[in-house]
Amino acid sequence: MRAVVQRVTRARVTVDARVAGEIETGMLVMLGVGREDSSESALYLADKIANLRIFADDAGKMNRSLLDMGGSALVVSQFTLYGDTRGGRRPSYIQAAPPEDANRLYEEFVRCLRSLGIRVETGVFQARMKVELVNDGPVTILLDSEKTI
Repeated sequence: MRAVVQRVTRARVTVDARVAGEIETGMLVMLGVGREDSSESALYLADKIANLRIFADDAGKMNRSLLDMGGSALVVSQFTLYGDTRGGRRPSYIQAAPPEDANRLYEEFVRCLRSLGIRVETGVFQARMKVELVNDGPVTILLDSEKTI
């Protein structure tokens, strides 16, 4: 699994001009699921994100996690994180999981985050979405469950 995590003061996703998910302070998580991903990938990444220390403590240092500060997460499925342009100018998505597998693991990732105590809002899987955010910092972190060492 790959995730682009952005620290936000607010974020919202709309589908057909209707709000599907919206948060205040927390994280926007763009999540891509790969062909080789598993339940273990979902659990690993959920735990990593919930405990990622990218929020300021009283001294202004990035020392607090989403769990520490009681923030929320907006999780949006994004298969394009597996786009590969090494072969030309048009991305290949061959390494992205097929939709049925991707949806199952996306939902599992969301359940894992919720089980850790995070309030989670979501986009709509396979829908054309509009994502709005105010990136705080800006802080943007790239995570990949395959890069665990």
